[in-house]
Amino acid sequence: MNRMNPSVDGYLRKSKQWQEELQKLRTIILDCQLTEEMKWRVPCYTFQNSNIVFIGRFKECCVLSFVKGALLNDPNNILIQQTENTQSVRVIRFTNVQQIVEMEPILKAYIDEAIEVEKAGLKVNFKKTAEFIIPEEFQTELDEIPALKTAFDALTPGRQRAYILYFSAPKQSKTRESRVEKCIQKILDGKGLNDE
Repeated sequence: MNRMNPSVDGYLRKSKQWQEELQKLRTIILDCQLTEEMKWRVPCYTFQNSNIVFIGRFKECCVLSFVKGALLNDPNNILIQQTENTQSVRVIRFTNVQQIVEMEPILKAYIDEAIEVEKAGLKVNFKKTAEFIIPEEFQTELDEIPALKTAFDALTPGRQRAYILYFSAPKQSKTRESRVEKCIQKILDGKGLNDE
């Protein structure tokens, strides 16, 4: 088993509801010879500095998240695409430690395959930002404010996608308009949706 990272100990101590489940996942993952780190405030397990899996907790479950899960075979049909816009990550959800114990050999096989995917240098073919449909409410602003279009085009593709998905999410046009209005200055300032 690989060395445990003290930062992950702290994360697990705070995980009252899913502590036993997360600890079991941790043990399984470390058995697969991955390096344990904390990234984005959650336990991350890497192979030669490449992210392979994360563990995390939600109110209703805890999860094992495969960074390139879309590239894995899924003979047991257990990998879940969390949202329609998730392109790479796939998760396995757990609601009790017994599920994890029973699935241990399967989980190790999936983790081993994820390591092989990384060793092979396989990449997920991400949908290009240009392939996303820009909501009409945002397109109108881009057409009317040339500086906004210039600023938006200067953002990284990931920041552009984040805005497009955020603006597209509401069903009502009024809500989409409101979101666009609130973000115009951030875009003009060259900031992403979640930048401070």
